[in-house]
Amino acid sequence: MRGALPIVLHGQTADSERFSVLIQLLRTYLRPYRKPIALLVLLQLLQTCATLYLPTLNADIIDKGVVKGDTGYILAFGAVMIGISLVQVFCNIGAVYYGARTASAFGRDVRAAVFDRVQSFSAREVGQFGAPSLITRTTNDVQQVQMLALMTFTLMVSAPIMCVGGIVLALGLDVRLSGVLIAVVPVLGICVTLIVRRLRPLFRTMQVRLDTVNRVLREQITGNRVIRAFVRDEYEKDRFGKANHELTEVSLGTGRLLALMFPIVMTVVNVSSIAVVWFGAHRIDSGGMEIGALTAFLAYLMQIVMSVMMATFMFMMVPRAEVCAERIEEVLGTSSSVVPPTDPVVELRRHGHLEIRAAGFHYPGAEEPVLRAVDLVARPGEVTAVIGSTGSGKSTLLGLVPRLFDATDGEVLVDGVDVATVEPKLLARTVGLVPQKPYLFAGTVATNLRYGNPDATDEELWRALEVAQGKGFVERLEGGLDAPIAQGGTNVSGGQRQRLAIARTLVQRPEIYLFDDSFSALDYATDAALRTALARETAEATVVIVAQRVSTIREADRIIVLDEGRVVGTGSHHELMADNETYREIVLSQLTEAEAA
Repeated sequence: MRGALPIVLHGQTADSERFSVLIQLLRTYLRPYRKPIALLVLLQLLQTCATLYLPTLNADIIDKGVVKGDTGYILAFGAVMIGISLVQVFCNIGAVYYGARTASAFGRDVRAAVFDRVQSFSAREVGQFGAPSLITRTTNDVQQVQMLALMTFTLMVSAPIMCVGGIVLALGLDVRLSGVLIAVVPVLGICVTLIVRRLRPLFRTMQVRLDTVNRVLREQITGNRVIRAFVRDEYEKDRFGKANHELTEVSLGTGRLLALMFPIVMTVVNVSSIAVVWFGAHRIDSGGMEIGALTAFLAYLMQIVMSVMMATFMFMMVPRAEVCAERIEEVLGTSSSVVPPTDPVVELRRHGHLEIRAAGFHYPGAEEPVLRAVDLVARPGEVTAVIGSTGSGKSTLLGLVPRLFDATDGEVLVDGVDVATVEPKLLARTVGLVPQKPYLFAGTVATNLRYGNPDATDEELWRALEVAQGKGFVERLEGGLDAPIAQGGTNVSGGQRQRLAIARTLVQRPEIYLFDDSFSALDYATDAALRTALARETAEATVVIVAQRVSTIREADRIIVLDEGRVVGTGSHHELMADNETYREIVLSQLTEAEAA
């Protein structure tokens, strides 16, 4: 028992922290909409007051009109009831309208904030969260908090007013009969609290398992060809079925608790209604209460219970919204490891001189660094190549230049300026990267090629395609430059994707070209033709090539050999063949001794 208390207290602390996170998120992003919210609260107040006043009017009509047979009184006060009902309807419509607009605007702003923060992340932070989780947090999690905001505006604002007002007016009708309320409200509160406390952990588990389903589904859609090639359809069905079953189990557990709540509430309501009618009949029989007052009292009891049910509905949503708000704040509270400069350099000499000094890179939590004290100099008009075994850090080294990562040690300089101090747009115009896995966006050939230079003309696009050896296959596509490209470029081959990615960078016309194993999907003839055309097009630029093929880099002005994150050799092909064993092993694994010479 002694050990149980800290666990309970820890759980209570965690719940209160999540609730404070939710309140802080709502407060931050609803602050610009204070005027619509104030108007909404006023409309809800008027609507609730009208709702509370109607049973009193109804009681007067029964006691003073119906019982006494006064038709004029009935018509006069009936007209007043109609007027108040119209006020109630219009106020309710206005409140729902402003509530929906404000909640939608809130959701839009939070989604935009999460999107902007994710866009600022480096590859390190994206890998930390995972793409499926980031998608879920940006869409489903924001939707849950937005729905809570909407329900707050449309239900929760009026619920406490109706509950308190109903109790006060019920006390005004008959104090002794109001003792039923003293028993009903605490019982409802205890039931709701017990169920809500059990819902919280289930909602968190539900969101995590929803992430898992998204991740598995994303992998299976992306890797559909691999699944078919290895005939792993049944295995993948089982894997998705397991993730889906786990999500279903949690959803069913949540649903059982939610299904339990309404019968409990309605049981308490019906029992209390029977008690009111029973004791009210005795009060009427003794002359201590009128029939209209009993009718009004029952109406107020139902209004009080309805307000509790509305609050119950809100409480059902709060635990899940708390979890979602916490997950959203995890993204918003994560700073990118690539920080924009506070006083950026907005102009470079535009020569394209690249220098890497003693650069190192270490992933958080990794036992060994990926790069250690790497030096590299690449000059305009020269081709610098980087080669090494798989996992030696070649792609990471190239990623330091456009700041996909920031070096944990050393410096990366462009035209003598540290890239960490260069204005991001200027750095993007200066450095063009063709990644190892080229990605094309849904659109057309032209929209993808203009990604780095929106003002490029069609002639410039065709010129870039010609250099990248892609003009021929684009001309054969229906529509040419306007030919559709599917998301990820899945409707073109791997070699065509690489050539379009190379052309996209050529359209950008940067001073520094970085090719990260960008020729691996090309046949040898296309590779040779592309490198010949590329040499003419980039003759005055700085070119850095990472490659696995020796034939791609053997003519480079300078070759950097990486091994386990260290530079183990620098020189031309012939120099390295003569005195660098690591380079010789790589070359002779691809070429014969005669071909290498």
